[in-house]
Amino acid sequence: MTAPVRLIPTAPNADNIAIINIDNPPVNALSHAVRQGVIDAITQAEQDENIAAIVIYCQGKTFIAGADIKEFGKTPKEPHLPEVLQRINQCSKPTIAALFGTVLGGGFELALACHYRVAVRGTKLGLPEVTLGLIPGAGGTQLLPRIAGVELALTMITSGKPQKVEQLDSYGIIDFLINTDSSNKEHLLTETILFAKQLLEKNHASKIITQLPMILDSEQKEAAHLLCQQFRDKLAKKSRGQQAPQSAINSIENSFTLPLNEAMVKEREYFVACRGSTQSRAMRHAFFAEKMTAKLMHSGDTKPTPTDITSVAVIGAGTMGGGIAMCFANAGISVSLLEMSQSNLAKGINAIAKRYQQAEARGIMTKQKVNQCMALITGTCDYQDLAQVDLVVEAAFETMPVKQQIFSQLDKVCKPEAILASNTSYLDIDEIAKATTRPEKVVGMHFFSPANIMKLLEVVATKYTDAQTLTTAMALGKKMGKISVAVKVCYGFVGNRMYACYGREANMLLLEGATPQQVDNAMVQWGMAMGPLAVNDMSGIDIGYQARQANTERPDDPTYFGAADMLVEAGRLGQKTHAGFYQYDEKTNKRSPDDAAIKLINAHATKLGIKQRNDISDEEIQQRLIFALINEGAYILEQKIASRASDIDAIWLNGYGFPRHLGGPMCYADEIGLETVVATIKKFQQQSGNTYWQVAPLLEQLLAQGKKISD
Repeated sequence: MTAPVRLIPTAPNADNIAIINIDNPPVNALSHAVRQGVIDAITQAEQDENIAAIVIYCQGKTFIAGADIKEFGKTPKEPHLPEVLQRINQCSKPTIAALFGTVLGGGFELALACHYRVAVRGTKLGLPEVTLGLIPGAGGTQLLPRIAGVELALTMITSGKPQKVEQLDSYGIIDFLINTDSSNKEHLLTETILFAKQLLEKNHASKIITQLPMILDSEQKEAAHLLCQQFRDKLAKKSRGQQAPQSAINSIENSFTLPLNEAMVKEREYFVACRGSTQSRAMRHAFFAEKMTAKLMHSGDTKPTPTDITSVAVIGAGTMGGGIAMCFANAGISVSLLEMSQSNLAKGINAIAKRYQQAEARGIMTKQKVNQCMALITGTCDYQDLAQVDLVVEAAFETMPVKQQIFSQLDKVCKPEAILASNTSYLDIDEIAKATTRPEKVVGMHFFSPANIMKLLEVVATKYTDAQTLTTAMALGKKMGKISVAVKVCYGFVGNRMYACYGREANMLLLEGATPQQVDNAMVQWGMAMGPLAVNDMSGIDIGYQARQANTERPDDPTYFGAADMLVEAGRLGQKTHAGFYQYDEKTNKRSPDDAAIKLINAHATKLGIKQRNDISDEEIQQRLIFALINEGAYILEQKIASRASDIDAIWLNGYGFPRHLGGPMCYADEIGLETVVATIKKFQQQSGNTYWQVAPLLEQLLAQGKKISD
């Protein structure tokens, strides 16, 4: 096997400039072999009297894009990355990084350790470690503030979001920006060698990072401390409960209070503490779970090739249909948007245009991109206009007769090879497929609202769906930038089936004496993005009510979603009527507790013969809602509705606001231990006496075998 790093002693047209050539496909990750190779090459170049400067250059599509994910969770071998970076920075000969592609994590730290940096336009730089529950551990929290200032370091490191070099032009990170794109790598190398020559001609020395703290006067230091505190306060709310962002701030603060060697030791301590934390384990699990969703469980050896989808249609121009149309247009796919009346169609197109204008105003999209997307969306009221599309997504009213009628019509109009997809949230897609003569081409594509923003896509395989149709739908989701998860048919599929159990317990707790505010606050404190009852008000309590009414398998139990159903029947539908579990200001839509709702719920509990109590704790609320999720997830795995526990976690992380630093409900179950989970579920079963709290057999089986859900 060819070594991933080699020293080329003589660069083209530059006898005294060497190239350290890194070639470790696909993204030149910092594997052990790369780390050792870089140190060996630096040592060799430094010892060669004929070499005056060193260019670090990568083959492939990107400069070093970070750590080697194959080494995640393993004990790293020496040399560790901090040693490599120190060796680069302390080199007596100028080191110049030639940057292109996505320069992330350890790759960006390595670039910062170099004495100079040359980059092509469009190059992305970032330190995304916080997204894995980590902080930069090889000098990022020290090098970036020293080069670019404390504020930029705080912004980039605590957010983990990469930025293009053009946005960083005034911060001193890039010494020479080349006006070309990364596809012309030969030009990058030529220009970097020319830059190195000019350094030598002007006798520019290596820019070795000083051991002193950043040089700030008392006023600047006070401002830097204040800035750190502002970020602490902001992230205490935005990244509630997360350890890594706060550790990153502490480490950045050391850059202007401690000598470099001491600050580096502290950084490594923070890094190691984060790496060993349950939060980082959970966030690394989330990272791999999302990657794993794309891997379908195929029967047989042959993996089907996805069909190329170049044109689609969306049935329904409402909020969901419009959002779905935007997803396709954003991916460069032409969309025919169908409505039954010209007035509804015009309303839908105008709503899409308004959403794009908002994205442009917020700087999310350029005007050129907005115009391109709008040009890809055309409206129609005639099914015949869909005759040649490759795929149709139905996003019409959530009733079986309506959907069956639409699919029957599509079956007659669309070309035989066209895929017919439903965006239904709950309905049996097997039954919808029967309305066609091509059930093998019918699939569920369950988008989450707002569809153009939410990353989750449940791809639902019916018992008829063929492998190519499923593969195509999954590939299309990836093209749209979605986390696509393949699931099978049942009521609510995976996400909404589990959410029904979560909501069931929230409603039951209301009947037992908890207030909506108490339930929601407990879940937000636990880590959920929003409380379940506030979410219900936002989406409309009547949506779930209608779905339950249509569900023939609904429990024959008046307490099942008793509070929500009673509120709907009282005309309280949530935000849309300014009254639901809460009341809402008619002008500002601001939420506030509502005594009227509490009185209605209490009266309904009395009517149902439920004795209310005032000893419901936040811990009980949290356990009942989260353990209901875990138990239902185990049933789903046992019934093979989901292929993997990690798929369930990916769904809940990306569609339901489950805290990422807890990894998803199934990961959380493993972390706290199945013994605790099973014992607590049995306790709730004993206390309630109802059938909802039956321990999933899979949990009992795994516990008896000493295994985890992830096994």
